[in-house]
Amino acid sequence: MAKLKVGDKAPALTAKNQHGEIISLQDFKGKKVILYFYPKDNTPGCTAEACNFRDNYQSLQAEGFEVIGVSTNTERSHRNFANKFNLPFNLLVDTDQEIVNAYGVWGEKMLFGRSYMGTLRTTFVIDEQGIITHIIDKVDNENASGQVRALLT
Repeated sequence: MAKLKVGDKAPALTAKNQHGEIISLQDFKGKKVILYFYPKDNTPGCTAEACNFRDNYQSLQAEGFEVIGVSTNTERSHRNFANKFNLPFNLLVDTDQEIVNAYGVWGEKMLFGRSYMGTLRTTFVIDEQGIITHIIDKVDNENASGQVRALLT
């Protein structure tokens, strides 16, 4: 799939969340969505990012945003992660990698000189009409919500 860019319509997505509920991007039509892709539950960087969104969740909602996290972890992993860190937003299950592929965030990564395929940490800001307004591909885990806000001021 071609790399998504600002101005593109956000690809449709439907998946289970950490509670086994079916969630669709269409459910949030009329709201702004922060759709963030992260590599793995319960890792330091992903925990910092999720907790930053958690800590700012109420103010983001007050500004008309909904936060949705996506990774290739299982429903059980997401449920444990959300419970452990009191995450109030949806974490979508993408074990078949359909969503990460649709958004072009499944790619080659490097760790300790070893190349492997995985989720490229990326945040998409989607407007009320489902159009991508911003893409953050250099995410500051500890200030992820601040990065989004900085784009909007």
